[in-house]
Amino acid sequence: MKIVAFGASSSKNSINKQLATYAASQIKASINANAKIEVLDLNDFEMPIYSIDRENADGIPELAKRFYKKIGDADALVISFASHNGSYTAAYKNIFDWASRINAKVFQGTPIIMLATSPGKGGAKSVLASAVESAPHFNADLRASMSIPAFHENFDTDAQELRPGEFADQLNDALSKL
Repeated sequence: MKIVAFGASSSKNSINKQLATYAASQIKASINANAKIEVLDLNDFEMPIYSIDRENADGIPELAKRFYKKIGDADALVISFASHNGSYTAAYKNIFDWASRINAKVFQGTPIIMLATSPGKGGAKSVLASAVESAPHFNADLRASMSIPAFHENFDTDAQELRPGEFADQLNDALSKL
């Protein structure tokens, strides 16, 4: 099993990347010890802002093709969405927009666990709701979704793991659906 995980953020210290990485490690620890994990950094896929004019002039960037292939080659995806003003980060949205020009079915039927977290009590629920609602349109095999509020209270950044309790139990239940 090949798991591709990423935080939908370009922050070098992304709490969503930490959460996605942890969740993928839990799949390996609890569900499939032979799983191979690849954690993507969205900064490795930085491209010009999508526009139809740019696409017509220059075609689809190789980085978009590489991102799309990583999704297609995965047996499962773990994505944790960061919220910028209640919506997707510009970095994720741009990469996704370019990938959707290769094929609107960006997720290619890959099983996905969608997560979100934020420092506040909202847990980036609005962006997660948007991702969950749109998932079927992009051929996502959405298995589970959940939000973790108050990241710094619920995640031990030194140990890089969720603190034991309700959210850890919910995450393990969500991951078991892969």
